[in-house]
Amino acid sequence: MSARQFLYHQLHIGAKPDGRLTPLNILLVWVIIAAVVTGIMSTEVEFDRQWHDEILMAELGFGVVFLAEYAARIFAAPEHPGPGSAAAKRLRFIVSPLGLIDLAVVLITFAPFFVSHAAALRIVRLLRVISIMKFGRFTVATREMAMAIRERSYDLLVCLALAFVLLLTGATLLYFIEGELQPEAFGSIPRALWWAVITFTTVGYGDVYPVTSLGRLIGSAVAIIGVLLVALPTGIVAAAFSDAMQHRREEIEKALKKAKERGELPGDETGDIT
Repeated sequence: MSARQFLYHQLHIGAKPDGRLTPLNILLVWVIIAAVVTGIMSTEVEFDRQWHDEILMAELGFGVVFLAEYAARIFAAPEHPGPGSAAAKRLRFIVSPLGLIDLAVVLITFAPFFVSHAAALRIVRLLRVISIMKFGRFTVATREMAMAIRERSYDLLVCLALAFVLLLTGATLLYFIEGELQPEAFGSIPRALWWAVITFTTVGYGDVYPVTSLGRLIGSAVAIIGVLLVALPTGIVAAAFSDAMQHRREEIEKALKKAKERGELPGDETGDIT
């Protein structure tokens, strides 16, 4: 196995037939978590003042690791299955969403060493939290959830349309009932929509609420129906996610079976879908 093939199998999720993370991927996950925690804690003034030098050294280390990972992914990109030359595959990775995220994380990680303006430095430190976006590459659940949402997009759109109808109906009724009594809260349908959204989602800030008996009756109905409608997309996504995970289990079992037939795995090896 060449160095490029080795890097590709170590970095690419799914290169192993059982779908498990490689040791290098596990290390990168911990580095990402450490980088995010450091970025969060550095926004605390007292913590940053006491551990300033240590934070800078940690940031430099994270930057080196992320830069090496980015370079390694570009180097190993030609091993990705599919048509195209090595240069084309590398360019495809660089301009891909994951490639752009990797590049942005590298630039933002090194930015504090080149930014001296205090306000700009605070912004850069806040942006460093986007390192968590790299974590999505290593989580099967993220990809499966995205697939589940795409597959149930029509069902979710229907739920969204029903929710909008309810919000608009509730806001319109409260506008007619209490628009003159509470012009600041219900003096227009857009103003009443704020109350409708807060009531529909059962947040209930209490800053806006109906005072008439009829208005409270409508508010109660909006709240109850809102609870029922909010439960619908949850069930849809949960069912789709369960189906996607079952599909993944079947795919892993097929891949393991083929690998065993080729002698790549011992006979008692089992897969891990986490």
